[in-house]
Amino acid sequence: MTNFAIYMIGVLIVVAALGYGAYALGVAPLWIGIGVAVLLGFGLMGAAKKAGIGRDNPNNARGPDNQR
Repeated sequence: MTNFAIYMIGVLIVVAALGYGAYALGVAPLWIGIGVAVLLGFGLMGAAKKAGIGRDNPNNARGPDNQR
């Protein structure tokens, strides 16, 4: 399992727990959905940064010279 996958699993667990907590406190479902979307977006950006995925990292580029 890659570092990216492990990080995202952790993010999903945290977001699910926070969403459930907000539901238990009686927060409106619309706001829970917005909060979950924002947290998942931040989690995805953090996972990509942690895994080194991006255009500025030539080691992660895919193409004829750098096959995976």
